[in-house]
Amino acid sequence: MSTYLLVHGAWHSGRCWDRVVPLLAEAGHRVLAPSLTGYGDKARLLGPEVGLDTHVDDIVGLILAEDLTEVVLVGHSYAGLVVSSVAHRVPERIAHLVYVDAMVPRDGETAVDVMPVSQHLIDLARTSGDGWRVPPLPELPPPAGLFGVTDPDDIAWLRSMASDHPVRCLQQPVRLDNPAALTIPQAHVHCVTGVPEGFARRPVPAVQPNGDPAVVWELPTGHDCMVTMPAELTALLLRAAPATA
Repeated sequence: MSTYLLVHGAWHSGRCWDRVVPLLAEAGHRVLAPSLTGYGDKARLLGPEVGLDTHVDDIVGLILAEDLTEVVLVGHSYAGLVVSSVAHRVPERIAHLVYVDAMVPRDGETAVDVMPVSQHLIDLARTSGDGWRVPPLPELPPPAGLFGVTDPDDIAWLRSMASDHPVRCLQQPVRLDNPAALTIPQAHVHCVTGVPEGFARRPVPAVQPNGDPAVVWELPTGHDCMVTMPAELTALLLRAAPATA
């Protein structure tokens, strides 16, 4: 049995993994899908002081409190920044990193460095509302939809969990300075349908930090593949389970 720790992206909550969690559990694994500070059951904690460091502390704190080891740490979208930082905080507890259509940063980078369109979101927040929060992205015509989701019922479900995203999360840099984290194997899941203009992802280097060849899997669906293709995503995540599990 492995432990899968699924970390949601901006504007979402841990509920976005609801279709993946039971499939991983049925395969015999322990699964945790917490909501980060400011989202889901922690929405009341949303404030201008919430940033990337807050969310890294959320996940590191959970790992230590639950004494988790051999963790398959999965980050979606913005959470690529979170899981990268967590891996450098507690590398001895992480067995595999999986980036699901996620931002993949280098040391010292912010979300704006990884995906420059993030600066547009910051600028919008500064010129509207109270200046520190970014509302969820608008629904676009198919195939882009809402985070790549086009089914009306699924869109309504996503809207029911949506929270604003603090600007500070897009401005704080990652700290990736622990050499031990470089040995952790990585895999990348790319969603290749309905990518909005300006959201092009950074190419994955041909070689992982640990020297192994890059592992990149593609799904023919939109950004929120945990909603639109949960079985297919689960099948890929199961491939990341430690060989000793």
